[in-house]
Amino acid sequence: MSTLQPALEKTALSPAVRRRPRTKQVTTAAHYLVLLIVSLIIAFPILFALSTSLMTPAESLSSPPHLVPSHLNFTSYHNALQAAPLGKFLLNSVIVSAVIVAGQLLTSSLSAYAFAFLRFPGRNLLFYLFLATMMIPWEVTLIPNYLTIKQLGWLSTYQGLAAPFLATAFGTFLLRQFYLQIPRDLYEAAVLDGCGHWRFFLTVVVPLSRPALGTLGVYAFLQAWNMYLWPLLITNKTGMRTVQIGISMLQNEEQLAWNLIMAGVVLVLLPTVLLLIIGQKQLVKGLLAGSVKG
Repeated sequence: MSTLQPALEKTALSPAVRRRPRTKQVTTAAHYLVLLIVSLIIAFPILFALSTSLMTPAESLSSPPHLVPSHLNFTSYHNALQAAPLGKFLLNSVIVSAVIVAGQLLTSSLSAYAFAFLRFPGRNLLFYLFLATMMIPWEVTLIPNYLTIKQLGWLSTYQGLAAPFLATAFGTFLLRQFYLQIPRDLYEAAVLDGCGHWRFFLTVVVPLSRPALGTLGVYAFLQAWNMYLWPLLITNKTGMRTVQIGISMLQNEEQLAWNLIMAGVVLVLLPTVLLLIIGQKQLVKGLLAGSVKG
């Protein structure tokens, strides 16, 4: 009797036990289905732009619009490159974005190190004042920055496009939050061993903060790549325009050729999409690490 009782109980509970994995599978499948639907909704503008760029001019102007081209037409990309110097615009954007990324990584890492490891009077007050600049709208500083760049003679130059964005309070805040996670004992031990600030910064802080530096680099590149108003304001030469202005020039020249315009949009999107795919892991890791302590 004692040997049959556990077997009977196991037999009685077996249907419920079998239902649990099935319920979990259904719940997981439902979650993935919802995520797939939301992802398609978010990606629809990009997919529609890609589809329209592969259409003929007649298909792109049809009403109601076609969602899928009848056949693939890659001549839109060639025509877009011929209608506007997008290649030159892409090169300009790459150079300006690279300079801005390098500048923000340098200035933000050094200022964040000072706020995280150095002890000086008024440090916290200075840091809060530094953060307060994030609340100033960009439009407020637009005219002073333009007048400064004009007086320096930097209109229609790479340095004029990049100079106002070489330092950022957001980058300092992000890296400081990450630096605060580095144990203070590690810094004190390095000082006792005769390690100076520069050596500690280059050999310890920078290698440990690669996720945060990668996050800031991706963010700075995307911000610089998508600039429109500032390049439009200070560039008078067509050869110094950036990609965002190039798209608007393409639209003005060919207002009804939507396949041509969307081909230009896809060409502009490619570098940012590739950057997000390559740096997605570092981006997520850096943002999560910077939000733990503060």
